[in-house]
Amino acid sequence: MTPRRILTPIVLALFGAATALTAPAFAAGPSPTVDASATMAATVRAQVARMSLTDKVEQMFVTYAYGTSANAEDATDVAENRALYGNDVDNGADLLAKYHLGGIIYFAWSNVLTDPQQIATLSNGLQTAALANSAGVPVQISTDQEGGIVNRIGAPAAVSPGNMALGATADPLNAYRAASVSGAELRAMGINMDDAPVVDVNTNPQNSADGPRSFGDRPLAVAADAAAAITGYQQAGVAAQAKHFPGLGDTTVNTDNGVAVNNETKAQIMATDIPPFQAAIAAGARSIMAAHIVAPALDPSGLPASLSEPIVTGLLRNTLHYNGVVITDSLAAGALASIPQSQVMLDAINAGDDELLMPTDLPSAIQTVLDAVQAGTISVARIDQSVTRILTMKAAEGLFTNPYTTAAAVTATVGTPAHLNTMAAIDAKSITLVRNNSHVLPLASTRTPHVLVTGWGVSTTQSVADSLTGKGFTVQHLWTGSPSAATISAAVTAAQANDVTVVLTENAWGDTTQQSLVNALLAAGKPVVVASVGGPYDLSYFPSAPTYVAAYGYQPGSLTALVNTLTGTNPTGKLPVTIPNAAGTATLAPYGTGLHY
Repeated sequence: MTPRRILTPIVLALFGAATALTAPAFAAGPSPTVDASATMAATVRAQVARMSLTDKVEQMFVTYAYGTSANAEDATDVAENRALYGNDVDNGADLLAKYHLGGIIYFAWSNVLTDPQQIATLSNGLQTAALANSAGVPVQISTDQEGGIVNRIGAPAAVSPGNMALGATADPLNAYRAASVSGAELRAMGINMDDAPVVDVNTNPQNSADGPRSFGDRPLAVAADAAAAITGYQQAGVAAQAKHFPGLGDTTVNTDNGVAVNNETKAQIMATDIPPFQAAIAAGARSIMAAHIVAPALDPSGLPASLSEPIVTGLLRNTLHYNGVVITDSLAAGALASIPQSQVMLDAINAGDDELLMPTDLPSAIQTVLDAVQAGTISVARIDQSVTRILTMKAAEGLFTNPYTTAAAVTATVGTPAHLNTMAAIDAKSITLVRNNSHVLPLASTRTPHVLVTGWGVSTTQSVADSLTGKGFTVQHLWTGSPSAATISAAVTAAQANDVTVVLTENAWGDTTQQSLVNALLAAGKPVVVASVGGPYDLSYFPSAPTYVAAYGYQPGSLTALVNTLTGTNPTGKLPVTIPNAAGTATLAPYGTGLHY
């Protein structure tokens, strides 16, 4: 079956989902037979019945361990693990032997994700440790491989463009193709869940939580891409996790750092933020992440959504009819800093969450839940409900039959030419030419041979400079970062000595020094090409820029596509958002803008 035939019923279904409060009964991919579903349910019931209360409670926790292998012996890793989990926990295998956790999440800083074979060996070691403990349940292994600016595993893996880049292609098939590749590669490395996609509708240009992590600012377009991506991941054998319910699109605060509030009305939330989650449910998303955002219109108590019974159980479970796994965002987030962690655990479970992500003190968190069950504050039936959902998800992923991967699978799957070509083709389709008023683009070495490359990102600007050099230009590279007045003056002097300046920006809306640099270069009198490598909203702060290109990311694939577009590849991307002026009172570039040569 072709990807378009796979996606057509999803896209049709989500239009119904977006206009109703009940999700359509649709599951991505082939539905299991009645016999298969009954067998799976029986397997899960039997497994739950064999588990002790402690096993069940521990299955609700997801956290991390330091080390490049399950039995890591590096002194620094051992010290980190002991500080977190006790002196008898040296590594991931010890952690799973002591606490029979439901999941392990990978980060570059904790697992030092060096290469695909190392990751696969780590994954297999963790599965062996999980199956050897008394619970005997395979472990959920996940990572935030969103693509674009949130990407835990780089080359030689095929890195996906970010969501906003995918949205800029204006074709959900590209979200499906990218997720299919990422899903296949993750599963080959032993990772069975991707903590993706972000399905928030980015309606606030100053959103520090989402920005280019979002597919765009139109609910139905985001919903279509969300459904497509979820289908791609899960058909590749990896559980997808739609996040961050009920939506972080209209906030400026990242909940990792502080309290975020959505002041939209309930009608606005239901019309704007909820449709992509309905589409995710319709597409069969196996997990949804509850955000720590406060939404007074949905719960006037002031509790974050992740701890809110009206939002998790009332809206997500009862109104949207979602019965998959709900996981909290990180419990170490700044948004929860004022709430005692013991209370966070109880509120999360009472809200309806199944998995508790990265508590600040795992041993204490587990004991808090056990004590609550013993005291009757939380019922055993409530714990069983969550554990049943978690084990059902693992069974659906095939983890009870084969949780392992092989070195051969890594070699045959990760970073193949076909996968790299798929991602490169999507990157090429995403680059958006927003303005070309002076017809400076495309650049030609015969017309503008001397080019200054400057602006944000030392490796990013260097990469663009090297690529332009390779195309025959004489390039001067001057990285500025967040520049001082002296650095801005040096950049202006350099610009005057060159034929054209390419200046890169990244979230310049939040950095007045980047704004000052670009405006000074524009005032210098020489041609300037402004290229944003984060969200496309930077144009709001240098609205007189006559030449503006949006790349949506700074991964190598995005930069290659950007340079190719600057030098002649005809751009085809379209803005998946509207760019307002800085005051928000007028539109500088409407949704769908996309020029061609």
